[in-house]
Amino acid sequence: MAFYVYILKCANGKYYTGHTDNLEKRIGQHQSGAFEGYTSEHLPVTLMWTQDFPSRYEALDAEMKIKGWSQAKKEALIKGDWGRVSFFAKPPKKRLGEHLGVSTGLDTNGSATNAPRPNSSTSAQAAPPFVSSPVEAPIEPDLSPIITKPRST
Repeated sequence: MAFYVYILKCANGKYYTGHTDNLEKRIGQHQSGAFEGYTSEHLPVTLMWTQDFPSRYEALDAEMKIKGWSQAKKEALIKGDWGRVSFFAKPPKKRLGEHLGVSTGLDTNGSATNAPRPNSSTSAQAAPPFVSSPVEAPIEPDLSPIITKPRST
C-alpha cells in the first residue's frame, strides 16, 4: 500500500502539507470543506505537489519535515528546483557567503548599499525570479574560481 505526502495551495496563498493513504479521497475532502481545519477556512485549495512513500512512517516523517520549511523552499520543491531547495535549507546567514550581488547592510540613509539603480541598461534585463519574501531572495552565486594550494605528498 502506498502513502502520499501532498502540498495544497490555499486561497490565501499559503501552503498546507499533509499525508494520506488515499490521495484522491483526501483531496476531495479538502476541496469540499469536509475535512475541517485550516483548509476548510481557506477554500478553494489546489493540489500543487505529491510524492508517494512505501510506508506511513516515511510519509509522516516527510510531511513533518516539509511543514517546517519556508514558503520559498516549498515553492522550490513544487517546481523541482533542487538547487533552490538546497539553498533554502541553509540558514540565511550561511547563504550570504555563497553569493554576490545583494547587500544585507544598509548605509546611513537607510537604503541598500549595493542596490541597483534603475537606468536604461538595467531596464532591458530579465525580471528576477519570484520570491515569497525578501529574506528568501536568491542572489547571484560567486562564480570566481576557488584557489587551492596543491597538497604536498
